[in-house]
Amino acid sequence: MPVPVEYKRASMDFEQFMLDARDISGLATTHQTYTMVQGVFQAFRRRLDVKEAIRFANVLPPVLRALFVADWDLDEPRRPFADRATMTREVQALRPDHNFAPDSSIGSVAAALRRNIDQVALDRVLTGLPPGALAFWQVE
Repeated sequence: MPVPVEYKRASMDFEQFMLDARDISGLATTHQTYTMVQGVFQAFRRRLDVKEAIRFANVLPPVLRALFVADWDLDEPRRPFADRATMTREVQALRPDHNFAPDSSIGSVAAALRRNIDQVALDRVLTGLPPGALAFWQVE
């Protein structure tokens, strides 16, 4: 069997996602964007159990999937979904001295994600996750 296309194109697809997220959020660099994306993924992941998180990760392209599960503290208490402002402050708390995530960070990452993956598959998975998951990934 040949190497799946999603793995052959992983770096290019990741770069396109990062450029989209940078442009949508208004950040200056993909380095700033990386921290924002990581913060958004961690904020979402904290609200899922492991099985739910793996179902979500399976709709992500390879590099985003790896970023979503990287450095996961499985002993961290699960949090409930909260209002967007509360979860945005969580995103902005990741490496606060080097975090430029705007108040629109969750919506910006959601827009970039939806631009770069199968939205139908994403929404199918999100509707099977806890209440609040679908709203988290809605574009404002």
